[in-house]
Amino acid sequence: MSASEHDSDVISRCAQSIHAVRTLRSHGMNDEALQVIYKSVVLQKLLYASSAWWGFTSAADRHRIEAFIRRGVRSGFYSAVSPIAAELVSDSDDNLF
Repeated sequence: MSASEHDSDVISRCAQSIHAVRTLRSHGMNDEALQVIYKSVVLQKLLYASSAWWGFTSAADRHRIEAFIRRGVRSGFYSAVSPIAAELVSDSDDNLF
C-alpha cells in the first residue's frame, strides 16, 4: 500500500468518525465534549503511527491531511489556534524519542 493509498484509507475512516461526532452533536452533546472526542478519536486515528509513515507522504498527501483537519475546525471540533498536523507529528516524535 502506497502512502497515498494509506492516507486515503485513513481519511475515509476518519470521515466516518466525524459523522459519529456530528450525530453526538445532534443529540445535544456540548461543544467542549465534542472537541475532546474529536482530539481523542479522530486526530489519534488520523495520526496513528505517523512517525513511521509521515516521511513517505507527498506534499499533496500532507495537504489532504491538513484540509481534513481544517474541516474539523470549520465544524467547531478543533480550535483554529491548535497545532496543525505537521506540528502534531513533530510533537509525537519528540515524545516518542
